[in-house]
Amino acid sequence: MYPDPQERRPHAERVAAWEQALPAFIAHAKQFAPAYGRLLADVEATSINSLTALASLPITRKSALISEQKQQPPFGGYAALAAGQAARLFASPGPINEPQGTAEDFWRMSRALAAAGFVAGDIVHNCFSYHFTPGGFMLDSGARALGCAVFPGGVGQTELQVAAMRDLGATAYTGTPSFLKIILEKADELGVSLPKLTKAVVTGEALPGSLRQWFTDRGITVRQCYATADLGLIAYETTPGAGMVLDENIIVELVKPGSGEWVAEGEVGEVVVSSFNRDYPLIRFATGDLSAFHPDASPCGRTNRVIKGWMGRADQTAKIKGMFVHPEQIHAIVKRHPEIQHARLVVDRADDFDVMTLQIETTESSPTLQQAVADTMRDITKLRGEVQLCPPQSLARDGKVIDDIRKFE
Repeated sequence: MYPDPQERRPHAERVAAWEQALPAFIAHAKQFAPAYGRLLADVEATSINSLTALASLPITRKSALISEQKQQPPFGGYAALAAGQAARLFASPGPINEPQGTAEDFWRMSRALAAAGFVAGDIVHNCFSYHFTPGGFMLDSGARALGCAVFPGGVGQTELQVAAMRDLGATAYTGTPSFLKIILEKADELGVSLPKLTKAVVTGEALPGSLRQWFTDRGITVRQCYATADLGLIAYETTPGAGMVLDENIIVELVKPGSGEWVAEGEVGEVVVSSFNRDYPLIRFATGDLSAFHPDASPCGRTNRVIKGWMGRADQTAKIKGMFVHPEQIHAIVKRHPEIQHARLVVDRADDFDVMTLQIETTESSPTLQQAVADTMRDITKLRGEVQLCPPQSLARDGKVIDDIRKFE
């Protein structure tokens, strides 16, 4: 399905369009986003007229957003609109504040949904949170741009989710794959049939082949997409196993982690994105995710470049149950509890679900401390996790604050 003919244009034509648009976009960012006015003060916008020239500009990292937003709230000077001009305002873990502009499909998620077969008249059961972070609204706005009706299911309340799917006749799902599995297992337990539910777009977690097949066996076609709260849609799946097609409205570079230099073709690098978003003009924004360009074009006929999908993190930040957890948050937990001598968050998978365990070195063996630390972890990360008490000097001193040991099929 091609809602946009640009998806099939020759790639050279696409690159030429980007390069033609870059000078005006850089000028706009310099004029209306104070942070880029400072960062690019010595850059002549007209000189940024090629992908090579773009690669000469500095990288912007999430850590810069966090620090600058503390000094210049709410957006640190990276947005080109004032808070009062935004449609909505969000606060993601980090903490990082994000604006939603006034465009109908601000995060451009409709492209991923259309590629998965979502059409006008579908009833979409959206199980991303509508609170604090923009995930719920990202998929909601994309579905409504296609003419779909959306039920804002959010997270939790599994029995009510099943009842709403049945009573409203949900034909499509958006959310994490693990929560879709929970809902379907609850439906089985309740003896509820959901025959109209035939398609889903999932993100925020990995989709192992075994879990995709589990959905397929139930008559549900599942496709993945890759998006962030800052940038919106980055890439989306059209054919399982063939990678993810890049969105039309961004420029993606793969760079050596810790630098702004391109990796050699076929090598794994950090995903760096420049978004032609005039309200939030992020330039060479480093996602912290690792990927590689797929050597082949997408078999679906779309001509944009294809990435192999998520291949790990360039830093120690981990995406757990659709939420980012940063090393700074683990340090914040430790500061609240002087009994902790050293801490390490271990992230793993169990039965297709993300699990996290905070290992803490302490001389105390009190269940009270264990529960207090678990409560603090939930308060700071917005996620539930286990706390494991460990004797002093028992954890590795290898520089890791977050040890992500998940393995995906």
